[in-house]
Amino acid sequence: MARSRLRPPRFDDLGLRRALGDRMLPLLVAAMAFLAALALAGVVGVRGLTAHWREGAGSALTVQVPRPGAAEGGQTRLDRALALLRTAPGVAEARPLSDAELADLLRPWLGPGAERLSLPLPAVIAVRLAPESDPAPLARRLAEAVPGTLTESHGVWVARLTVLAGSLQACAWLALAVVAAVASAVVAFATRAGLAARREAIETVHGLGASDDYIAARFAGRATGLAALGGGVGALAATPVLLVLARLAAPFAGRPDPAGLDLLASLPPALWLVLPGLPLAAATIGFLTAQGTVRRWLRRLP
Repeated sequence: MARSRLRPPRFDDLGLRRALGDRMLPLLVAAMAFLAALALAGVVGVRGLTAHWREGAGSALTVQVPRPGAAEGGQTRLDRALALLRTAPGVAEARPLSDAELADLLRPWLGPGAERLSLPLPAVIAVRLAPESDPAPLARRLAEAVPGTLTESHGVWVARLTVLAGSLQACAWLALAVVAAVASAVVAFATRAGLAARREAIETVHGLGASDDYIAARFAGRATGLAALGGGVGALAATPVLLVLARLAAPFAGRPDPAGLDLLASLPPALWLVLPGLPLAAATIGFLTAQGTVRRWLRRLP
């Protein structure tokens, strides 16, 4: 009781406010948290876009019917192909592309006058498959019923997209690991600098009976608070940047250009859960790093 009356509240016996300043460390941790938010956005964004493209392109099939107007068995070749597709199991939709749509497809290669070219163009049928449908049997049936029909599946591009997305996610996770390592190194450097600056005070307090646990806890508490502050600032700074990126990515995910409250909703829910966790992650890194750094330093004291 006498000791508590002699010591003022929040007495800084180790001089931690001077040892670990409240400017440089939070600023550096904020920069790391900002980069971590961007890396996490890359992981979540690539995963969402890949799932959307896989559902779209993976279920799409393109059928080309040469000489579509030629009659075979009382039907044109195009009508026979459409009748087979619309009754085939696993086909959700089959529709022929109009002349205007074909002209739009050819315009990048043949120029603006593509629709006026008198070329014997094949008919093109856009097919949407049901989930988990195999296009190979359907392609064989089409080739038998309407000889010369060409069926193009987008499975190859989906597989390549999946590999690319996996590589991008691996790079994002690697960047996140590097950011965490740099943040830990920043806290360790700041802690060692604080220990060196307050060496005499620490040795005096240690010699008077202060335990390693007490000194390590004091440094860890200070580092944890500063790291959490930096993590919060970094998360707040990253939020408007992530909203802008979400708006730019909306067309690729098949969504209209968001604005207002829709812009907030365009950010994946996973990121709204991750952003508040950045201060906690920064605090954890600060606590563990400071604890380990101080304990190693104290073990080398005479």
